[in-house]
Amino acid sequence: MWKIVAGAVLAAPLMSLPAAAQQATDTARANFVDRDGKETGRAQVTAGRDGVLFEVEVSGLEPRKWVALHIHENGTCEHAGGHESAGGHFNPDEKSHGFVSADGPHAGDLPNQYVAEDGVLRAQVYSTMVRLDDAERGIRGRALVVHAGSDDYRTDPAGGAGDRLACAVIE
Repeated sequence: MWKIVAGAVLAAPLMSLPAAAQQATDTARANFVDRDGKETGRAQVTAGRDGVLFEVEVSGLEPRKWVALHIHENGTCEHAGGHESAGGHFNPDEKSHGFVSADGPHAGDLPNQYVAEDGVLRAQVYSTMVRLDDAERGIRGRALVVHAGSDDYRTDPAGGAGDRLACAVIE
């Protein structure tokens, strides 16, 4: 396998690249901001063989509550507009929303996550519906959004999850 970097083909197979160079292409970070524009957390995103692992920590949320976590189509998180700039859910297959929908889910649908007593959401989620870097299913440059409520897994377009409390661009 050959690695293409910035439009150039490297003269060596990917396997001979230094480990740090390989890892840089297999991971991404995302820094969450709340509705006031304050940084409230981060996510580490790691490419797997058949999907992506999200390791997420977001603070300042209402404790003891299930909340929705979704991948949104746009890589913008304008807090002044309530993070609406992130657009709708990432949905390259044009499916209906929700894991229990007859024609779902969106590729950007992720399971609800629990906010602990301290108001911090800590999660590790693996999705096989997306890839970190891929022409059709790639999520680098898109946004992760934490909603105020839980996802009902069926109602279009966002499962009735409510306001967008925190948003992070996957870089």
